[in-house]
Amino acid sequence: MNLQSSEVKSEESLPVWRGEFALAAAVLINSFGVVLMLYSGAGISAISSVPFAFSEVFPQVSLGTWTYLFQGILVLSLMVLRKKLVLSYLFSFAAGFVFSELLDVHELWISVLPDGIGWRIFYFLVSYLLISFGIALSNRCCLPIIPTDLFPRELAQITGFPYSRIKIAFDVICLAVTAGMTAAFLGHLEGLGIGTIMAAFTMGKVIGLMGKWMDKKVCFCSFMTGRDAGTGGERMLPHEISSVRH
Repeated sequence: MNLQSSEVKSEESLPVWRGEFALAAAVLINSFGVVLMLYSGAGISAISSVPFAFSEVFPQVSLGTWTYLFQGILVLSLMVLRKKLVLSYLFSFAAGFVFSELLDVHELWISVLPDGIGWRIFYFLVSYLLISFGIALSNRCCLPIIPTDLFPRELAQITGFPYSRIKIAFDVICLAVTAGMTAAFLGHLEGLGIGTIMAAFTMGKVIGLMGKWMDKKVCFCSFMTGRDAGTGGERMLPHEISSVRH
């Protein structure tokens, strides 16, 4: 009992960040990270590999547009699994739409960055860490997150399997679909590189480690928690929102 009280007291002493700002930061970070990883030449991130494959096979539609179409399918799949209409998932789709549009924006200017093998290795490492940090941050913002991040988190909650396992399995399936589509329609693999494979098999663990680090440094609250930090009201503590962190 004393140990539990000590842990809660420690959590209550942590600074509180608004989940709304955390989600906005995560969307900006992840959209840039996805495009930077693609620009590195090491391959696109697994979460965007399926929309990328469609954009290569059907180039009349942009990567951003294919991304929010893919996200719509993920949202509908979760509602089928839940067997009900979940309004927060619609908010997630709206956040995903902004993310998708930002992909197209970043693609417009990313080519101004310097090129070269050393730079490309640097871009991959930076993009890998950015995406991992962005997903860990979004998992803790107390708000519906973009569908490609929401899907493995919610599926872990529905099935009871650990988030890291679900995340890795989801990424590998996305890569398999991408490989199959590009090989069948383009005659070769497109968008998949050593970096993509490495990220797919390791990013789930890295996200978990970054998340645990965040839990020791900060708490999050949002309008959906019904609590207000900094005005004398209660706030949502890490142990109270563990069901949406995984």
